[in-house]
Amino acid sequence: MSQDGLARAQQVMTDAGVNATAIEVFSHYYGELERGATGVIREDSIRPLTEPPSLEGMQITDEQAREALSRTVVIKLNGGLGTSMGMTRAKSLLPVRDGKSFLDIVVQQVLAARQRYGVRLPLLLMDSFNTQEDTLAALAAYPELAVEDLPLDFLQSQEPKLRTDDLTPVRWPADPKLEWCPPGHGDLYPSLLSSGILKSLLDKGFRYATVSNGDNLGAAPDARLAGWFAASGAPYAAEVCRRTAMDRKGGHLAIRVDDGQLILRETAQTAPEEMDHFTDEHRHAYFHTNNLWLDLERLHALLVERDGVLGLPLIRNVKTVDPKDPSSPEVYQIESAMGAAVGVFEGAQAVEVPRSRFLPVKTTNELMLLRSDVYELREDGTLHLLVDKAPVISLDGHFTKIADFEQRVPGDVPSLREATRLAVAGDWTFGDRVVVKGEVSLADEGEPRRVEDGTVLQG
Repeated sequence: MSQDGLARAQQVMTDAGVNATAIEVFSHYYGELERGATGVIREDSIRPLTEPPSLEGMQITDEQAREALSRTVVIKLNGGLGTSMGMTRAKSLLPVRDGKSFLDIVVQQVLAARQRYGVRLPLLLMDSFNTQEDTLAALAAYPELAVEDLPLDFLQSQEPKLRTDDLTPVRWPADPKLEWCPPGHGDLYPSLLSSGILKSLLDKGFRYATVSNGDNLGAAPDARLAGWFAASGAPYAAEVCRRTAMDRKGGHLAIRVDDGQLILRETAQTAPEEMDHFTDEHRHAYFHTNNLWLDLERLHALLVERDGVLGLPLIRNVKTVDPKDPSSPEVYQIESAMGAAVGVFEGAQAVEVPRSRFLPVKTTNELMLLRSDVYELREDGTLHLLVDKAPVISLDGHFTKIADFEQRVPGDVPSLREATRLAVAGDWTFGDRVVVKGEVSLADEGEPRRVEDGTVLQG
């Protein structure tokens, strides 16, 4: 059964033009899945990470910082469509601040860092087949962005979804695109190798990479972090922040008991009966921001040695082939997390960074916050919090999709600078110049309601 399933999966990937390295990586994970691997990391196999070095206390000279940044490339994950927010094209093209998209602001950050430090600093996007065309069209507005003959992007791979009953590639004639899935952002590493980009970067004198999600505008190029990473001699470093009650769902770093190696544990790798340990922000005090640093020479050597298979822990996701149809066949999506490479590189480190380096937009709650007067977008593309603590935003299902959100907030985002919390339940529409003060809740009144222009909502 499994040999037939693997052969059929390999064939459909070959027919679709998937490169040999990606097929080799998929075959590795298929073998783990066949052997019953779940990727679960038990609580008794790890101990909490405590007191990693902090960016705030680092002594890095300006010359160290500039020299390290001069040999650094910025890599952004740009494969997502923002489907959870109702989008159908690259999420990075969503206007997020002052009429600029995520992509515009990322470019602004890179160009500003180049000018400030006098460095090349390429920007390299890991696109998917769904995002490449729109993204490259948008980047055409920045002819100055290219560095020498380096491309602006490379493609992540794709792989078939597997039926849970016999591990064969699922068939779904109603929408054949749903037969495929991305292999998770752990695909970063083999795709860098198979695309030839990794070798090109090394040939041009680049030694380090700073990697982050395209929707995290806090992860701007940081010369001081580059200087620290270069001086550390580490092959890999993960940026972490202290967890709060708001971070209980995010992956955290821990130390493997057997060998003292740093590892990453995600929600999908936690046994249901141990979720109380996973979500305990006091026990596991540091979450992975998904900002990381790589020594490209060490990465290349390890990938070549292992034929492109780093051996990241398996993440086995159980879904239906059509996410909108719970009666459609159940499938496995084989994934891996790029942050899990912390457990592959001996000598990998963690570094605590300020919360300002973690500003992802996963929902319209964060979008409203970033569009509000709580933040200021500066000339170098960095976003600065103008209050001591950002308010908590909680919008109900009427605001989940971008189209619904923009219909209900058609003009100015309410002023939130004096707010501590805004919770909205029900079909509310906001007029212009609305001000929120303190803790405000708008209840569901069973029919559409409007907050009129100039209203002050006082908690």
